[in-house]
Amino acid sequence: MSIKSIAARLFASQVVKKTQAWASNPVATQNKVFQELIRQAQDTQFGKDHHFAQIQSPADFAQQVPVRDYEELKPYVERVVKGEENVLWKGKPLYFAKTSGTTSGAKYIPLTKESMPYHIEAARNAILHYIHETGNSDFVDGKMIFLQGSPILEEKNGIKLGRLSGIVAHFVPKYLQKNRMPSWQTNCIEDWETKVNAIVEETFNENMSVISGIPSWVQMYFEKLQQKANKPVGEIFKNFNLFIYGGVNYEPYRAKFENLIGRKVDSIELFPASEGFFAYQDSQKEKGMLLLLNSGIFYEFIKSDEFSSPNPKRYTIGEVELGVNYVLILSTNAGLWAYNIGDTVQFTSLQPYRLIVSGRIKHYISAFGEHVIGKEVESALQEAMQGTTIRVNEFTVAPQINPAEGLPYHEWLIEFENEPDNLETFALHIDAAMRKQNVYYDDLIVGNVLRQLVITKVPKNGFQDYMKSIGKLGGQNKIPRLSNDRKTADFFSNTI
Repeated sequence: MSIKSIAARLFASQVVKKTQAWASNPVATQNKVFQELIRQAQDTQFGKDHHFAQIQSPADFAQQVPVRDYEELKPYVERVVKGEENVLWKGKPLYFAKTSGTTSGAKYIPLTKESMPYHIEAARNAILHYIHETGNSDFVDGKMIFLQGSPILEEKNGIKLGRLSGIVAHFVPKYLQKNRMPSWQTNCIEDWETKVNAIVEETFNENMSVISGIPSWVQMYFEKLQQKANKPVGEIFKNFNLFIYGGVNYEPYRAKFENLIGRKVDSIELFPASEGFFAYQDSQKEKGMLLLLNSGIFYEFIKSDEFSSPNPKRYTIGEVELGVNYVLILSTNAGLWAYNIGDTVQFTSLQPYRLIVSGRIKHYISAFGEHVIGKEVESALQEAMQGTTIRVNEFTVAPQINPAEGLPYHEWLIEFENEPDNLETFALHIDAAMRKQNVYYDDLIVGNVLRQLVITKVPKNGFQDYMKSIGKLGGQNKIPRLSNDRKTADFFSNTI
């Protein structure tokens, strides 16, 4: 065991003790964060407009500060982008994380000197928790790859801006610099396919031990490696034993990944976003990710089935329940206030608070009142594949309201790696799993409002072609699991 490996274990033990201290006092921890946020921002323009000086409690805050999404917060953000100080948070941000919004074009999410360290610390602590629990630390001596956006930054009114993953690349700790791949030059390549090809060439003969990225794009990297070597990734990288991912659920990809790798590897799930780093998987034995209650973010939760009502109740951490679908609302030390990030979550544990990402509040199907969410379609597909040789590269689901004949249905567009022998039987198994999970969907089938779902096969690399067609190939971009319209589905209807 190397000195670096021993040091990692000692450091991991210290970090886990600190985590346990705040995790065992969740309400007090969140209250302290809340009071500090209000105190630091009361003299900002937003703080004055919303009477922060009079706010004493989360109940006061909910009364004074309405829930907003980016579009509704945009007038304040635009003032910050123009260079104005003390608008949403004291002073100016260090960076803007530039993201592509579905309705508002480019979105500029502020990152401040107070918020930025938590993005780095959380990713580090996820690995340290893994080391502490498993005792596995030899991987720190190998090479680590993080598939991410370009670190080249622009500047707007004196504030640097870029993709979050590109900004984070500037903060890689010195002790990881020698181990980290790809090279800076390769990381700066903008075209995703060119970049992945360069990464394959650069990493092919290296001792890769940790690989990290969004599963769909790591899969692309693995496929190119396998094509080059004509053998599994696990034979190319004999010491590769840890996959770190975020952005989407890994389970639909797991069987395909294990086939590409040739063996099982441990995995760590992360829940980062431009708006903050919210949770990470702190245990290989427990379901869900540890919600980070001590990271400059105050959390509120709205039940998703109440979200559209005029004045839905906003729950704080001590009031949430297991298994309920909540819309995640944030107030942060980057100056986001009662901000709807668009993600929905469900708690899997209350001691400590662990959760899963169940979907997006805007990504659902409810064409007939069924309100199907991302977690349900992912679980149904996983259940139908269990015990079979069927493997799926990618999929999405959309309603077909006006079919050429017969009743309406949900259309599942699936790109298979290994197809089922009988597509109709496979569709039946998915449908049965969906009906078990969602009583509204079951009622619609029983009541002959909907018929059984229909699978449409998408050709190899079809989803990559779709993402390329909309300018979102690679990086942090993700295929929507489901939608209440047919924008994505119609692309395939016109190309298949």
